[in-house]
Amino acid sequence: MSYPGPASGPPQPERPRRLRRGPLTVALAALVPGALLGWVVYEAVGSSGGDSGQAAVRPATGSPSASGESPLTSPSGREGREGHEDRKGQDDKKPGASAGPASTASAPAASGPLRGKVVVIDPGHNPGNFQHTAEINRKVDIGTHSKECDTTGTSTNAGYTEARFTLDLAHRLRALLEAQGATVKLTHDAGSPSWGPCVDERARIGNAAHADAAVSLHADGSAPGNRGFHVILPAAVHAGAADTRPIAAASRDLGERIAGNFVRVTGEAPSNYLGGGTGLVTRKDLGGLNLSTVPKVFVECGNMRDSTDAALLTSGAWRQKAAEGISEGIVGFLRGS
Repeated sequence: MSYPGPASGPPQPERPRRLRRGPLTVALAALVPGALLGWVVYEAVGSSGGDSGQAAVRPATGSPSASGESPLTSPSGREGREGHEDRKGQDDKKPGASAGPASTASAPAASGPLRGKVVVIDPGHNPGNFQHTAEINRKVDIGTHSKECDTTGTSTNAGYTEARFTLDLAHRLRALLEAQGATVKLTHDAGSPSWGPCVDERARIGNAAHADAAVSLHADGSAPGNRGFHVILPAAVHAGAADTRPIAAASRDLGERIAGNFVRVTGEAPSNYLGGGTGLVTRKDLGGLNLSTVPKVFVECGNMRDSTDAALLTSGAWRQKAAEGISEGIVGFLRGS
């Protein structure tokens, strides 16, 4: 999803008519450039708060005015996920090489409790994956085995895609964390790269950034009636290029804090079909977790195929709450409180 800027600039002043050069004319000629300059500055500053198309966020304050985004029809509808536990193993979700710039980084804030901390946000999938099926189906090594570079992700029955959801949520989460002083990097952003990155590259971006915490954002595609969120934690994997043993405990701490705050802020219940009501699931088949050397979790914010969950996921106000819940979990983890 792209986030275009304003469609048009400020109106241009009309060209003044030719006047006789008298004393008053000369005085006016001297004043007009200054007035125009002041007008331009006013327009640049006063208009900067307009909606650029990105999720407008006011750090730590309420919800945006927009109630949701218009649906983007998925060319393939349900993308052929596997069922329940095994299905999300395909979502990471699929490993492979990078298809573009490594990351999108924010400038560190001048102050705040998270100054000096680095957070990597990984918006699951990419809106362009539908047009690059050959690339995302290429196999990559995730340590324990090989699997596809990525998948298209799922969507609501009305066509609102997981990839659009995760990008919007990532922008909201980034704004909240930057307001706390953190340096935030995204594994990809709107239109760059045009597909992917593959899941092995997503893990490497967090590793290269020496992230203090990394969070991959998703929404599930399970059967109707399956509701709620869950946080996926890395198992203690040691195989091939994968060794999550050094990060397993810290990742669990991060995941538990996110789950607790997600419930409190959003009111969304833990998954009724995974995790035994805890909202926590441990996995060893996701490349984005297996190859991470920094504390990392996946957050499945709800089930897009359930109409009740879909109504939440497509609401801008609810997505703001989701960003706040995840942010507060990350802040608690990084501050140890």
